[in-house]
Amino acid sequence: MFIPRSTLTTRTALLVAFEAALIALAVAAGAWFRLGGDDAYILFRVELGLQKTLLVTAVCQLCLYYSDLYDFRTVSDRRELFVRLIQALGATSVILAVIYFWFPQLILGRGVFIMSAGVVLIVITGWRVAFEWITRTLGPRERLLLIGTGPGSIELARELHELRHTLGVQIVGFIDPDPAQVGKPVLNPGVIGTIADVPEIVRARKVDRVVVSLADARGKLPVDQLLDMKLNDGVSFDHLASVYEEYTGKIAVENLRPSWFIFSDGFRKSPALITAKRVIDLGVGVVGGLVALPIMAIVAGLIKLTSSGSVLYHQERVGQHGRIFTVHKFRSMVTDAEASTGAVWSQPNDQRITPFGRMLRRTRLDELPQLWNVLRGDMSLVGPRPERPEFVRSLTDQIPFYGQRHVVRPGLTGWAQVRYTYGASVEDAMAKLQYDLYYIKNMSLALDLFVLFSTVKTVLHRQGA
Repeated sequence: MFIPRSTLTTRTALLVAFEAALIALAVAAGAWFRLGGDDAYILFRVELGLQKTLLVTAVCQLCLYYSDLYDFRTVSDRRELFVRLIQALGATSVILAVIYFWFPQLILGRGVFIMSAGVVLIVITGWRVAFEWITRTLGPRERLLLIGTGPGSIELARELHELRHTLGVQIVGFIDPDPAQVGKPVLNPGVIGTIADVPEIVRARKVDRVVVSLADARGKLPVDQLLDMKLNDGVSFDHLASVYEEYTGKIAVENLRPSWFIFSDGFRKSPALITAKRVIDLGVGVVGGLVALPIMAIVAGLIKLTSSGSVLYHQERVGQHGRIFTVHKFRSMVTDAEASTGAVWSQPNDQRITPFGRMLRRTRLDELPQLWNVLRGDMSLVGPRPERPEFVRSLTDQIPFYGQRHVVRPGLTGWAQVRYTYGASVEDAMAKLQYDLYYIKNMSLALDLFVLFSTVKTVLHRQGA
């Protein structure tokens, strides 16, 4: 597992697969309507119509993804769905126009794409409405019972409730060791029994999995009864930390003990993986640096024109194993922005940021000089973002396991950057640490590729940290 269920579920995979088939069929229908049966047959039989259709399908689905149309929370409103579909098809048209300009042999035919776009809009809108009805009719795929009412259990229940239509998961209720708490509302639902009631509740409410918060139930579990349910009734039991990681893509540090790190799967950094990451870093660093040189020259000139001071900004950051290195960025703040305050968090709408610097930060162009840090080996393309030494000392004292994020090279982008909004506080650092630990535990080339792919979406939507 490297992608959490909140990002890729069976329902999402089915949606994508069926939608790909529908888009391809819509293109074929558009060709038939526009060209007629005989010419459409020639197009697909002789003129590589299938390959051209697959190109349109791939570009269209890419634009649907970048328009957040595979996020069920975003498209719960049908008007929003229709608007985003129009935007995605518009983006598809632009991208295909560029491709067709350079490779005219890939053009489907005169007017075929326009006709196909209309069919796609109708078919996908109808399919999305039908899919929503189907998923609601089928009901939850998994029913969970939570043992414990601590902050970790409540946070898991809150996140699962927000993602209930995407995940197909239902929280049956909470279990509390104290009988006086039975009936007390927690979220929705509330406490429905004590630990002694677990066997009966599991059978009566058809619970698929019991999630145990050891911090709340340690030493109070009826082990013999739970073992009987597991062996005879097929009920599965899991630690809250494992389920939280599985569904949310982050690790809840509040309930962790050092023993969890020791005995947990993951956190393996094989020599082959480290070598492969370094080779990729060097390759992308060289090619990316050469491609970005004209852009960096333009950015440097605009910085000079729009504000006084140096073009580059140099700042100490904490790297792998706590080693201090100097990171290089295009200057986005006024000169000597911290001369009177010392090191302080950057805030949204920070008055120290220049107008042009704001644009640089939104587009991440201010990060381009860090390709030099990647080439030097200070950083990797993907990893936890490096933090300033002043903040690291404070955060290490306040947040458990914060120092563990330094066991790998920091990155230009990271799992926390594509999963969390901009943050500038201890609470935000805690939230981002949970994503960083998930990345370190599940580090792989596949996860790196997914992060890089998601980073493009984050930049386009001007989101992330």
